[in-house]
Amino acid sequence: MLLNSPVAGTVYGVILNDGASVQALGALDAAPYKGAPKAPVLYIKPANTHVASGSVVTLPQGAQAVEVGASLGLVLGRAASRVPQEQALAQVQGLVLAADLSLPHASYYRPAIREKCFDGALPLAVLQRGMPDEQALAAITLVTEIDGQEVERRCLGDWLRGPAQLLAEVSDWMTLQAGDVLLLGVRYQAAQARAGSHVRVHAEGLGSVEFTLAAAEAA
Repeated sequence: MLLNSPVAGTVYGVILNDGASVQALGALDAAPYKGAPKAPVLYIKPANTHVASGSVVTLPQGAQAVEVGASLGLVLGRAASRVPQEQALAQVQGLVLAADLSLPHASYYRPAIREKCFDGALPLAVLQRGMPDEQALAAITLVTEIDGQEVERRCLGDWLRGPAQLLAEVSDWMTLQAGDVLLLGVRYQAAQARAGSHVRVHAEGLGSVEFTLAAAEAA
């Protein structure tokens, strides 16, 4: 059973928003892409994926592991449409900490809907109201732990588009509504956790989101 979501709106994720991910995914130089994206690459984490910290997330039938993409999200406090970059962060009312789960997959030529949109694939924890400046956000380090052991550490300052630029570019072609969340990006090929593991993503001074993974019952 899914727990109540800590957010009210649509959650939008973004990939390839850090240099290490773009460099690692060398296939972008080949057809059909022929180069790194010139605009934010978005996907949606629909309502069935949203669960609160402390949830048990059951993996889809046949899946044994998931990638755990640690991310921070901007919660919109008002509608944002064609917002100039210098005014973008004034639209944000707070932050959420996210564990963006994805089934490992090798295809990048089609939307990864099955892999990213299974039930419970986005544990979330509301961190705070208000919006720190970009310099403070860039200094935040997200740490992923699996069964008490640190497996990944990521400083948010590695982004290619900072929060204000990202929000401005997205709102240039689509309206984000109050309550919507814009995640700041996940690392390509993030650390994997297996069924039975307890996972915790935390940021110093900001709290944590944690969950337990369970295997699906045999059909």
